[in-house]
Amino acid sequence: MKPLQLGVPGQIMPPADAAVRFARRAEDDGYDAVWWPDHLMGWHADTMWTRDLTPLADVQANPHVYFDPMVMMGVVGAQTERIKVGVVVTDLIRRHPAMAAATALTLDHVTKGRAIIGLGSGEKLNVTPYGMDFDKPVAKLSEGIDVMRLLWEADGPVDYEGRFHRLDSAVLGLSPYGDEPPEIWTAAHGPRMLRLTGAKADGWLPTKMTAPDYASSLATIRRSAEEKGRDPDRFTPGMLGYVLMGPDEETVRRLTEAPLVRALCVLLPSQVFRDLGVEPPLSGDSGFHDFIPSTIERAESLRIIDAIPPEVVRHYAFCGTPEQVAEELHDYREAGLEHLVMWNITPFGDPSLAKWSFGAMAELKKRVGL
Repeated sequence: MKPLQLGVPGQIMPPADAAVRFARRAEDDGYDAVWWPDHLMGWHADTMWTRDLTPLADVQANPHVYFDPMVMMGVVGAQTERIKVGVVVTDLIRRHPAMAAATALTLDHVTKGRAIIGLGSGEKLNVTPYGMDFDKPVAKLSEGIDVMRLLWEADGPVDYEGRFHRLDSAVLGLSPYGDEPPEIWTAAHGPRMLRLTGAKADGWLPTKMTAPDYASSLATIRRSAEEKGRDPDRFTPGMLGYVLMGPDEETVRRLTEAPLVRALCVLLPSQVFRDLGVEPPLSGDSGFHDFIPSTIERAESLRIIDAIPPEVVRHYAFCGTPEQVAEELHDYREAGLEHLVMWNITPFGDPSLAKWSFGAMAELKKRVGL
């Protein structure tokens, strides 16, 4: 079994210089990567961001404060030596594939080959409020990856006629830093995205699912890779894992009941709620795709929070003491997990535990980073 690589979230809000300090400390502590999300709009509704639901409202004006991940990857990558930098994840709706290809190669040089480009099909909340079309997101991603790789591999002008993109004597003269272009990892869950991942990606970054489902999904990815003549051993199975930890079981129970923690689960597909015996908080098979936080009224915010019980939080996040979370992760390592992005959401549940939780993450690293 390969050692488990561990990634941590990068600084997403001011002050920017803190991002460099944090990444250098993570590098010194032996972490393998630092990752940034790509959001214009956060998952929490503005009407949830109130003092009665979270003390964070006293120190942060709104829930939508995010640095651009590509800029931060360059800033941090230029001031570190070993740690990888990644985006978890961007999309090829807001970022045209040609521009994404050029940005990725630039980051490849700035970081000397340490940039990972995480891609997904996107979320409506980051697209439609800004005047862009969310139609056919998976098809756009698949075609966009083809465009990126075509431009990376071309040694002169290229043409391309696709469903969504057209190239006419297009060029991208910048070559990769090393022998290979930057790695593309995809956030995939459904069968179509899993097959796309095996056929076109270098790594996989889903959010948490059960360990048996993880193993089954990884098998689908590897079959797809083999069908395309790709070496599955060069592929990195990863996961974005929300981590909710407390010093004891009573604290953990309280954290799973916290409004903002429960609200994060709104992005789960409706079928996951049904499988857990819970009525989905949003309508439709994948209700979160129609969830636009900036439009949610206060009464609807409260209804959504009330509709998500703590057992859904325990399904969606790694919950427990550091010892309990490490034990749960053992099953995922057995299922093939090789890179875990440990996303600490404990401060959403209780900001007073923020300092403790960072120490707990370090303890968790010692237990699982072997």
